[in-house]
Amino acid sequence: MNLLLDTHIFLWFLADSRRLSAGARGQIQRADTVFVSAASVWEAALKTALGKLDVSADDLVAGIAGSGFSELPVRARHAIRVSALPALHRDPFDRLLVAQAIDEQLRLLTADAMLAPYGELVSVV
Repeated sequence: MNLLLDTHIFLWFLADSRRLSAGARGQIQRADTVFVSAASVWEAALKTALGKLDVSADDLVAGIAGSGFSELPVRARHAIRVSALPALHRDPFDRLLVAQAIDEQLRLLTADAMLAPYGELVSVV
């Protein structure tokens, strides 16, 4: 199984936060490959610039490789797939992650229950 981490899951993993459940940690450990989207780094950088988050974008990029994860670039086909998604969620970053998961056949690991209606590719922990 290959995973795509939602932004908050990636941040919790890097911070070794207690907010990351044992079940989520287990899925990450058992995954064949764990991906972090460039969109997640973009989202965190924007939230940091707005004062909503305190994290270094450079640390996030280093954290991808340092954790043994793989970076998933945002491709044009991912952007196109967003327009085909039902309007179940309004956050553009989350919608892009769903589109990437669908396109790349990845399981999206998230704590956001509002993403669950996108189907079995979403694993809410």
